[in-house]
Amino acid sequence: MTHVSTVLAPPVTAPEPAPGERARVSLLRASGVAVGLFLGARLAGAAVLTLLAEAAGRPVLALLGRSWDSVWYLGIAAHGYGHALGRHGYSDLAFFPLYPALVRAVSEVSTLGGGAAGLLVSWSAALVAAAGLYAVGTLLYGRPVGIALVLLWGLLPHSVVLSMAYTEPVLAACAAWSLYAVLTGHWLWAGSLAALAGLARPNGFAVAAAVLAAAGCEVWRRRGRVSHRLWTGAALAPLGWTAFLLWVGRRRGDLLGGYFAVQARWGSRFDLGRGSLRFVRTLLLHGGRVVFPMALLLVAAGVVLFVLLVLDRPPLPLLVYSGVLLLVVLGGSGIFESKPRFLLPAFPLLLPPARALVRTAKARPWHAAVLVASLAGLSYLYGAYLLVLGNAPL
Repeated sequence: MTHVSTVLAPPVTAPEPAPGERARVSLLRASGVAVGLFLGARLAGAAVLTLLAEAAGRPVLALLGRSWDSVWYLGIAAHGYGHALGRHGYSDLAFFPLYPALVRAVSEVSTLGGGAAGLLVSWSAALVAAAGLYAVGTLLYGRPVGIALVLLWGLLPHSVVLSMAYTEPVLAACAAWSLYAVLTGHWLWAGSLAALAGLARPNGFAVAAAVLAAAGCEVWRRRGRVSHRLWTGAALAPLGWTAFLLWVGRRRGDLLGGYFAVQARWGSRFDLGRGSLRFVRTLLLHGGRVVFPMALLLVAAGVVLFVLLVLDRPPLPLLVYSGVLLLVVLGGSGIFESKPRFLLPAFPLLLPPARALVRTAKARPWHAAVLVASLAGLSYLYGAYLLVLGNAPL
């Protein structure tokens, strides 16, 4: 942050704000357009979802607030850890604590029940994430790209998750602002937000990896002559993720392996993609419901977008963050149809198409409008299908 000496102004004139303060105010004002577009996109999607849910006789708020993993998070928020479901021994220790802690806090300071509090936390986090995406995109490529980045993120096929009581919005908010802090040299903020990201989701360690990679490069470039803020931020970054894993391990009687044993009971482990390849082979040979080929298509699109991002030569932390998230998706086993959801926080993958959309809008505005409308239609209809008719884990 830039600091300047204070100069007394004449009595009739208000003091000029510092350059850093002016930059923050300008960023907040400009991000309002992008956040407004994101909010409009998600509200339109919620309207389509509501119509389909009413036609199917299903309450839309229950679909958004108490579907699949939401039930587990709300259970932790209400009762704490230590509950299992059914004879398979699934443990709630697989779920990270930041989101249920936020839900519990909102419930205690308001009259909202668990489901409503969960939705409030998710929706608020999604808006904060949208502002962070805009900040990163604008910092790197200018305001139009920042707006396009937010709009594309809000129109992804799985963006209905951003309206649900799920943890992806919380992770995306922490990640976006942590990466912005790294890019602007605010290491304490970067490390603190990375630590929170590590408490949000298992793949939240991707944020810490990005912060550590950027810090390492800065130390190398400056031959170790860096401020204590960088060292402190780098030390803070992995603490959240590491602390929870060690806490679960201690509780399970296996300090280093306890958490991974819990995940293995859920069928989730890092097997270098062998489980995913078996699933894809079965899908190609025998087919499956629409959610399966759609998941495969979206994961393949993620790989292509990562290649385009590499060719675009973005800042290292964005590359590391996206690469780690993609590696987890490709190398991990588990429920294949959930993999597109795991890529939702990987917003840097959308930077190349956001830049292309801006170029198209300048050269052929009508083509850009048709493209955005098509993406919106796919997002709204597929999101409504997933929640109302898909009957597949998200």
